[in-house]
Amino acid sequence: MLPAGLTVLDLSAYLGLTAVAAITLNILLGIMMAFRYSPVRNWPHHRFNYFRLHNWTGYIALALAILHPLPLLLNKSPEFHVLDLLYPVHSPRQPLENTIGAIALYIIALMVITSYFRIQLGRRTWKAFHFTVYLGAIALFWHSLFTDPDLKGASTDWLDGGKVFVEICALIILVSIALRASHARKKAHRNTSSASG
Repeated sequence: MLPAGLTVLDLSAYLGLTAVAAITLNILLGIMMAFRYSPVRNWPHHRFNYFRLHNWTGYIALALAILHPLPLLLNKSPEFHVLDLLYPVHSPRQPLENTIGAIALYIIALMVITSYFRIQLGRRTWKAFHFTVYLGAIALFWHSLFTDPDLKGASTDWLDGGKVFVEICALIILVSIALRASHARKKAHRNTSSASG
């Protein structure tokens, strides 16, 4: 039984927001690895296996993305069925938003599964699959921002607490990606300058 005052729609929303947090942390840790961040040289100034944490946040994000729609099966009105969750193009409410959410789930699943088999796949193939996490994040954030958590088709309230949380997570990722791109450009420029000199 759910705690007093918590509806199945609330539970679904909280699971979804936690999935957003997990994928945000996962991408940030991935960007830190791309920067060759050293927790020994930098904060927290001791050995810290953030590669393992990166893996676990991926597993947690996948688990939460799978759990997120399940409470809808308990919703009385509108009534959702298993097929509405797996293939939501004809779901009783917000089929476009739910389909984009399902796409996010499938991309996250692809990322986690291919990461598990990264040695067998080889670095190049694995990396191609792994970068799909950005497409998954776009789908996840789009779904999170444009879905009405009450399933009434209301327009997005950009100042709603849950939406603000998603907006902040999206901003954090965008800034991190911009910093990574800037770092990569500077590194390429340095390498070009040293090669020509």
